[in-house]
Amino acid sequence: MESKTEAQPEQLQKTLTPSIPAVDVVKVTTGFLTPSREYIGTSEPLKQVILRSQTEGQILNLTVDVGDRIKEGQMIVQLDDTLLKASLYKAQAELISLNSAVTEAEAEVISVQAQVKSAMVLLTQAEVDANRLEELYNDGAIAKRDVELAITEAQTAKQTVKSVESQVKVKQAAVETAKGRIKSQKAIIEEEKKRLTYTQIKAPSNGYVLEKLTEEGNLIQPGGEIIKIGDFSQIKIAVAVSELELENLKLGATVEVNLDAFPQQKFTGIINRISPAADSNSRQIPVEILLSNQDQKISSGLLARIKFSKEDNPPILIPETALKIGTKNDDELSNTVFILDDKNSDLKVITRQVTLGKNKNGKIEVLRGLNTQDPLIVRSSGNLKNGQTVKLSAISIQ
Repeated sequence: MESKTEAQPEQLQKTLTPSIPAVDVVKVTTGFLTPSREYIGTSEPLKQVILRSQTEGQILNLTVDVGDRIKEGQMIVQLDDTLLKASLYKAQAELISLNSAVTEAEAEVISVQAQVKSAMVLLTQAEVDANRLEELYNDGAIAKRDVELAITEAQTAKQTVKSVESQVKVKQAAVETAKGRIKSQKAIIEEEKKRLTYTQIKAPSNGYVLEKLTEEGNLIQPGGEIIKIGDFSQIKIAVAVSELELENLKLGATVEVNLDAFPQQKFTGIINRISPAADSNSRQIPVEILLSNQDQKISSGLLARIKFSKEDNPPILIPETALKIGTKNDDELSNTVFILDDKNSDLKVITRQVTLGKNKNGKIEVLRGLNTQDPLIVRSSGNLKNGQTVKLSAISIQ
């Protein structure tokens, strides 16, 4: 009986001593309630150029093949230039002939100008003779008929001067016409020279040969396609994005791009174009993304997976259970959370007032009141209050 009486005070003391609550503690994390959607696109070169012929001719030499890397100004095609050279030589010979014609016309101008001077001398002499004979006639020394003959000769000499001067103008006009033909012929020669340069077809830009569209020996016409060139200095990816993603799209913004061909590497793209019009049926918006490709390792036709980040800094996310610890109703949420204060030897809790945002699937955004360094209490075996001593559960962070 004595032993039973002695045990009662010890049992009562254990009953009156409050137990220390065990708490589950986790690190505060960040993220999005709704993960970013993944869109599928295909890699393409920054630009594609089809090299075309500007003249007709047979292809004598095609120096590149599919996959070859080419540089701007590199010789790609040599066309047969026999006919164009013959045409150029003919035009140059015609120019020589026209130069000779100008020389002859200028000589004729000089000859006629000499005739003008000679006619002027004769006219002057005829006028002097007519005046002298008229004075003699007035003195009664000669007959009137002699005077009339002298006057007629002076008039004839005057007409001769006018006629020769007219011939000078005609010859000078002939010279100008011949010079005009020379100018026109020089233009023809320059055109022939330019056409001759078209027989040597060079690369318009750096890139790779994507497709060969003709072969050596073929006769090609003006505008005929020779090769297709791709510029891989940058890669272009076109994707169709949901209209619900529009608020997350901004020109110049960076996006995450994954290529199945390089599973261990992530790429950062830049939004280069956003179409102002969505597809009327699918409600999707065409978007163009550019990737840097300095080492030229990304080729065309690769599968690309793109995600558009909602924000640069994702919000803090906490489980709903962390907001139910201080409430009596399991369905009720408070604006108070408990943080573990482990600076002292005794583990205690601190209350924090937080500002909440959106919630989904048991997760809630915390806009203010927490940071990523806070050890957050998400469950407790008992009721908690500010400054209360607690112990860690077996599943809590250490």
